[in-house]
Amino acid sequence: MALPYVIDTHRPTQIGLITLQSDETIERDFRMLLPPDVECLVSRVPSGASVTLDSLCAMEDSLTASARLFPVGADFAAVGYGCTSASAAIGPVRVAELINAGMPTPHVSDPLTALIAACKAGGISRIGLVSPYVASVSERLIHGLEAAGIAVTSFGSFDEPIEERVVRISRASVRDAAVHVGNSGTCDAVFLSCTNLRALEVIEEIETALGRPALSSNQILAWHLGVLSGFSRRCTRIGRVFDFC
Repeated sequence: MALPYVIDTHRPTQIGLITLQSDETIERDFRMLLPPDVECLVSRVPSGASVTLDSLCAMEDSLTASARLFPVGADFAAVGYGCTSASAAIGPVRVAELINAGMPTPHVSDPLTALIAACKAGGISRIGLVSPYVASVSERLIHGLEAAGIAVTSFGSFDEPIEERVVRISRASVRDAAVHVGNSGTCDAVFLSCTNLRALEVIEEIETALGRPALSSNQILAWHLGVLSGFSRRCTRIGRVFDFC
């Protein structure tokens, strides 16, 4: 027997997130940050076990296919690409082109784009940068920031290329590194780079210790997707960036 049904025409705000095959952190962080009535639909992109410029740039070949794996009926207000270093390596404009080729959307963001937007909104022109990356990857990110008029005035890296080790770096180590970098130079804020770094829970501790904003890749990407989609004021307000709305 065929059972009757009614089509529910209500559609909540939806955002898309393309995260790395190797990422174990960003989905959890987004669940903590996003309002409960915002649907986040996730696709993954193949990524290397090691973070190098070659492995990052290789994702350019897979981004459109990953965007095509989103549900056909999805109606995204915005789509985020969850990789800070690859956004710098491939370039935010190219990332947006590749994602729109697979899933047309009004807005695309990534952590580099979101960081630049957050710095502009918060009047930040000098940052301390904490990175887990090897030197060549960190240098590409620094270049992208400086091209946008954001000076990196202090810097420190865990110098760890293996993704499965990056996600295991303790929150206490992340906190201590951020406080050290923040106190090592004149900066307006500290940025903790990498979507796989477990930074979200220690942001407020860092801000208390430094008296300045602490920004993480996942935090600012969720914030920027919220700004673009109109729900940023309803996000869980972890860190001072949510005062920039």
